[in-house]
Amino acid sequence: MAASAPGRPDAPDGGAGPVDPRTRKAHKPAAAIKKRRLRFRAPRKLKVTREGKYFLGITFGVGLAAINTGNNLLYLLLGVLLALILVSGIMSEIALRGLTVRRRLPPRAQVGRPHLVEIEVHNKKQRLPSYAIEVEDIRANQPADKRCFFLKVSPQSTQVAAYRRTPQRRGREAHVAFRVATRFPFGLFEKSRQIDVPGELIIYPAVHTVRLPPPRVRAQGHGARVATRGAGDELLGLRAYRPGDDTRQVHWRKTAAAGHLVLREHTAEGAPEIEIELDDVCAALDRPEGDEERRRFLDGLETRIREVASRAVAHLARGDGVVIVTTGGTRIRGNPRLGSDPILRFLALLEPTTTSTRLHRGEAAE
Repeated sequence: MAASAPGRPDAPDGGAGPVDPRTRKAHKPAAAIKKRRLRFRAPRKLKVTREGKYFLGITFGVGLAAINTGNNLLYLLLGVLLALILVSGIMSEIALRGLTVRRRLPPRAQVGRPHLVEIEVHNKKQRLPSYAIEVEDIRANQPADKRCFFLKVSPQSTQVAAYRRTPQRRGREAHVAFRVATRFPFGLFEKSRQIDVPGELIIYPAVHTVRLPPPRVRAQGHGARVATRGAGDELLGLRAYRPGDDTRQVHWRKTAAAGHLVLREHTAEGAPEIEIELDDVCAALDRPEGDEERRRFLDGLETRIREVASRAVAHLARGDGVVIVTTGGTRIRGNPRLGSDPILRFLALLEPTTTSTRLHRGEAAE
């Protein structure tokens, strides 16, 4: 059986569609027509400004006077006012069309420290610029309080602006969309559209300065670091060459200055690991009536996380390894080579654990 030829009435929907026998033209598939219509039906929101309310009041008054008196001059004035409203809608729509918005988040952020978020607007139109564009960054479950204003975005060009923000809570911060608005050209109406652009930023807990006790001797059982000679990477000091020393450790610049062989000495490998405990188990999370106890526990948890983060950063800066152990059964290890980012990220995303979850983890481990 021969296959159906293109353009026949029994052609599949994914092709050109059936042919009208009267016009001999192929019908477009319904999906393509629907997609084309949706392209021109982008959602818009219109808000009347204070000046726009006055303007509409004047227009309404002129219209009533023209109807009551029949004066041609008032009809002419009414036509001009209505034309301004029409021109305002057309020009504001042109300003909003063809815009793409991008967000540039910093690699990390911290509670109490300001950071910059860059907003980039690109005008894809070939000939027409966009004027008076206001971009509002929308975050999930938070009020929209940060905006960037662009006076003019030329055709086929990009403008960049930034806003400063100081986070007050640790955790995962989700950026969901942009609200792009304009009051161009007369400021009578504010037309806006929403562009979904997801983004995510991890807010690290705050860190303050901590004075650590001096390192304990290794013989005391905790493996605290002692600055002894060895084959580690950290430089301990310089000394004169002695017969039998490894000549690969010669510091040639100091040797040239001193006139005799000078060697580098390194610290011994095997930095200690400092174990820090963190209580994250709240029994009140299992009881629906323990709201006050739950609130006190959450406030105390934030304080404990801030203290643990400060101690961990101080130990890592001194060269110690750090192990954070939670009462819920989670363990995270950090060392000076990796820096403080893994530990701070773990603390930023830490959530309180219920008693039942802790028991379940213990049974699974057994």
